[in-house]
Amino acid sequence: LNMVVVDRKEDGKMHTLNELKVGNSTKITSIKADGGLKRRFLDIGLIDDTLVTCVAVSPQGDPKAFLIRGAVIGIRNCDSKNICVGDIYE
Repeated sequence: LNMVVVDRKEDGKMHTLNELKVGNSTKITSIKADGGLKRRFLDIGLIDDTLVTCVAVSPQGDPKAFLIRGAVIGIRNCDSKNICVGDIYE
């Protein structure tokens, strides 16, 4: 896997999953959601160090489709803001 870093935060703040553009990949670092939403994220395999790739965006820009552990999952921007990620790769 040959990827190039396209965005790295130097100020110590975390990226969130909603920042990914089509074709970008990243790895999950943490989930800020609570309760049922956090449980749903964990159920679809969003755990630390999981590779996630943005594969499509709806015409209105929300939701986005992500490739997660071999499955394409749609996640709304308001929910994906609760998923912290590392560097973003092309």
